[in-house]
Amino acid sequence: MNRMQEKYQNEAVPALKTAFNYRNVMEVPRIEKIVINIGLGEAMDDSKALEAAVTDLTTITGQKPIQTKSRKDIANFKLRAGRIIGAKVTLRGDRMWAFFDRLVNIALPRVRDFRGISPDSFDGRGNYTLGLRDQLIFPEIEYDKIDKLRGMEITIVTTAKNDEHSRELLRSLGMPFRKEA
Repeated sequence: MNRMQEKYQNEAVPALKTAFNYRNVMEVPRIEKIVINIGLGEAMDDSKALEAAVTDLTTITGQKPIQTKSRKDIANFKLRAGRIIGAKVTLRGDRMWAFFDRLVNIALPRVRDFRGISPDSFDGRGNYTLGLRDQLIFPEIEYDKIDKLRGMEITIVTTAKNDEHSRELLRSLGMPFRKEA
């Protein structure tokens, strides 16, 4: 069992159970999956950009990403339906817990001038999305081997019924939320 999974079982579950008066352990919210997404507008012109993004995602997550395609034509962006415009990985189980552990304890503290992440990026259904400017905060990525800095979105999907419960779940697992002024 992963270190973060143990923290969830031993610390987060009892704390959330008392905080929100859950009667049953199965009511306590948990992380269902983590989706990491890289949007690649430049992949339309440069096929190597897609390969580099796929390599980066594979290195960070340990899992091969799928390619995302556009659903419709958008003339302003010179975009046709069916063109590859990104890559994403969905993590569950042990890989999800290992990634979450690395994100919270290794990657986020490496962000320059880090003061915490926004506590407002919830979607209203208990899911949290975090945008990163570059992939270099992950120690697996070597600076010399990348061709371009690429941002990514990390969505943490929880079983929480609302944002407040989800925020408390992530806080109890060590997510460094910014203090509101």
